[in-house]
Amino acid sequence: MAPCTSRIAPLNRTCANCGTVAEAAAVFCARCGLNFGSEFKGTPLEAIPDASPMLVKLRENLGARYAIERELGKGGMATVFLARDVKHDREVAIKVLHPDLSASIGAERFEREIKLAAKLQHPGILGLYDSGEAEGLLYYVMPFVRGESLRDRLDREGMLPIDDAVGITLQVADALGYAHEHGIVHRDIKPENILLAGNHVLVADFGIARAATEAGQQKLTQTGIAVGTPVYMAPEQSTGDAVGPTADLYSLGCMLYEMLAGEAPFTGPNAMAIMARHLMEQVPSVRVVRNAVPEELEQAIFIALNKQPVDRPQTAAQFAELLGMPLGATGTMRVMRGTKSIRPSRVMRDSAIERVSKAMSQLTPEQLAALGLDESLAAIPVPLWKRPLAWAVGAATLVAAAVLAMFLRGSEAPRAPSANANRVAVLYFDDASPDSSLRLVADGLTEGLIRSLDRVSTLRVISRSGVEPFRGSLVAVDSIARALSAGYLVRGSVAPEGAAHVRVSLALDDDLGSNVARTSLRVSRDSLLLAQDTVAAAAADLIRTPLGREIQLATQRAGTASNAAWLAVQQGAQLRRIGEARIATGDRAGANASFEAADSAFATAEQLDRRWSEPVTRRASLAYQRSRFEPRDPRAIRPWVDLAIGHADRALALDPNDTDALEMRGTTRYFGVLSNLSVNEQERMAALKQAQADLERATALNSRQAGAWASLSHMYYQIPGKTSADVLFAARNALESDEFQTNVVLVRARLFNAAFDRGDFDAAEQYCVDLERRFAGTTRAMRCRLYLQSVPGLDSYDIDRAWRLTDSLVAASPGDSLLQRLTGQMFTAATIARAAVREGARAPGLADSARAVARRSQGDATIDNPRDLALFGAYVHTVLGDRDAAVRELGEYVAVNASTRGPALLSDPGWMFRALVDDPGFRRVVGAR
Repeated sequence: MAPCTSRIAPLNRTCANCGTVAEAAAVFCARCGLNFGSEFKGTPLEAIPDASPMLVKLRENLGARYAIERELGKGGMATVFLARDVKHDREVAIKVLHPDLSASIGAERFEREIKLAAKLQHPGILGLYDSGEAEGLLYYVMPFVRGESLRDRLDREGMLPIDDAVGITLQVADALGYAHEHGIVHRDIKPENILLAGNHVLVADFGIARAATEAGQQKLTQTGIAVGTPVYMAPEQSTGDAVGPTADLYSLGCMLYEMLAGEAPFTGPNAMAIMARHLMEQVPSVRVVRNAVPEELEQAIFIALNKQPVDRPQTAAQFAELLGMPLGATGTMRVMRGTKSIRPSRVMRDSAIERVSKAMSQLTPEQLAALGLDESLAAIPVPLWKRPLAWAVGAATLVAAAVLAMFLRGSEAPRAPSANANRVAVLYFDDASPDSSLRLVADGLTEGLIRSLDRVSTLRVISRSGVEPFRGSLVAVDSIARALSAGYLVRGSVAPEGAAHVRVSLALDDDLGSNVARTSLRVSRDSLLLAQDTVAAAAADLIRTPLGREIQLATQRAGTASNAAWLAVQQGAQLRRIGEARIATGDRAGANASFEAADSAFATAEQLDRRWSEPVTRRASLAYQRSRFEPRDPRAIRPWVDLAIGHADRALALDPNDTDALEMRGTTRYFGVLSNLSVNEQERMAALKQAQADLERATALNSRQAGAWASLSHMYYQIPGKTSADVLFAARNALESDEFQTNVVLVRARLFNAAFDRGDFDAAEQYCVDLERRFAGTTRAMRCRLYLQSVPGLDSYDIDRAWRLTDSLVAASPGDSLLQRLTGQMFTAATIARAAVREGARAPGLADSARAVARRSQGDATIDNPRDLALFGAYVHTVLGDRDAAVRELGEYVAVNASTRGPALLSDPGWMFRALVDDPGFRRVVGAR
């Protein structure tokens, strides 16, 4: 008989305060926040439900000092256990870093950072009792706080009272100000690290994020651990730049926003999407969601969330001043209901009153009279508080502001059409069912509408990847319109109507957030698939009126007549999104489970309608995506590539003009080439030509097939006979088709590379500036600037800047730092070489310095498989006139890329190697006969 392996089943517990039933492992009641206390105190470990191996290890190693009772919770960096300090007879919380993070940090660095954090003695900072190592696990011991975290309260209440939110913020700012004065930046301010003990606020986990950062980003990236939380992370922190106190204040501003709005300012489907929004997007208005929030408070948040650290409050005291309260008052400030209302700072009063005064100055005497005001008030200069008479009527002025705005709008001339009038964004429809049962229908109708409108030649429809970050968001419509440069936004909702029907509602808003038109449709639940065409026609009719022209919907490609098959595809799409979100958090096992379920849903759709190509194409796309998640090992990649191509073949057998299937087969074949799946050069070239044919056919059938254009913009570097002009053409088409695609940074970088390769340095400069503005801190933005440091004809060559750029490039590339270091050094060598040629005899030794830097930056095939470093080294030697060395380096590069780059260099050596055209050695290595 097999031994019994079952464990004691966890027993549910009931909250003594409100009667809510909670899981056995729960620490707080999810409804009222009551702490369940030490229910398992003194219970033998083996009798505790779900005792983890980590808990067992802790008890074995720390049992003499701490009686470990149970696990309290688990976060991104650590697991927390409740224990009793045996010597001092007090409850403590023991925080144990996850094993991968413990290994990355190391005991010595951990102890050093913990000692620094332990020196912080402030009533708003959770203290540290002890720390150490237990069989490779790093831990530290803190007081056990009876209460809840700010996250618990937000999950329970959503929005907090304004006074509470400001009071909590001020207390956290007080603690941060103290830490910053002692040279310690927290780096991970978020609701989970803010503890609420009665009316008192405590900040926890000082020093841990810094320890993780100092551990070396490469190890952390390999283990999948993110330092900091993307939802609250300052832009400079997400890009790997140095962070200071202003990064903590940025996170605090995000947290204040969430307390007021019920949602963080920037959310998204994954960490990368969230960080991109922090880098690129304007902060949405809090007052649109909650108009009770004072304008001055909203302005304080805007200032704290400036993209550039220099534009934010530089100290916690300055942030407190923006909130109208000196930090000295925060230590005893009450944070529950009844707290004294905030006082707007003078800066904020200036801003608010100036807007009112400016608006009033534009009124005619008749308009003022209609509001019960007179000309003397409208003429009062700013700031108003310097005029006693003005303050006497100030309250009346502010009360009248809303009426004034409406009055002015009514008196304005008709608004001119927006410059972006033909750009339309279809936001994901809301599921208005009480049980969220219409989520799949809402998503399917949204994506079907995007496809339908995208086929209208007179419209530019924002892609799914563009609107995806705003799914379920509370961001104001006008803010979304600005972020997407959209003239109009289509919003929708799906709600049940009886047992047999659903109600689909549509609204059209302009870029100012004003509603232009709305309509609704009643659709049978059995005909949801057919509703796509009806919804598209209704949306086209809404758009037609403001644009003043007919919207001719193109005929949809034959799809399916099976409602069940259509719903199965929507289910698969939803499961795939869940898998992608899990990948972003490092949950590889969970992601694989979601991907398997998604593939099963698509397979079900395929079985329900064997003549419909879309589910088969989606299976191909999913298999390709999974190939990209494998390590760069041909043996791991090949099964997925073969599976993706097989699915795409079947889809094209059903519909030879399926552009998505053509794109997927071509992109997958090209990825196979790049992954060295070909057994010989002949097979490689054949696969390359097949991929080219698929992608070019896809773009011929649909000129807005953005993904195909993006793949071609990279592939054309590998195709004999193609030039940088072809790369430029494909990259431009990719961006024009979809400027929000997931690989948009790479596509924009290819625009730069193509212009740079052609020697069009003015265009390259423009593309580089665009990268720096849109994607500051990314490796592509840094590399383009580094490349431009070494072009001919500059007035001066800034060698120091080249070295600084190289250091920044390395800091921003934790997973590839060595290659980026060598690349940066090689282009720094090119900058030194250009300076040597320019200065001549006035700067002896520069040429030797360039050669020395280039020599130590050569790398090898294990670091740089395509041997681009050899190509860059050849450029350095060409600048210096070292022809033999240049030819030798080029020979190494061409040997690895013989079938593509040799012929390309022969037909067009470009500005880099034009000086070598007549050199016999050059002609020999590039294959001239």
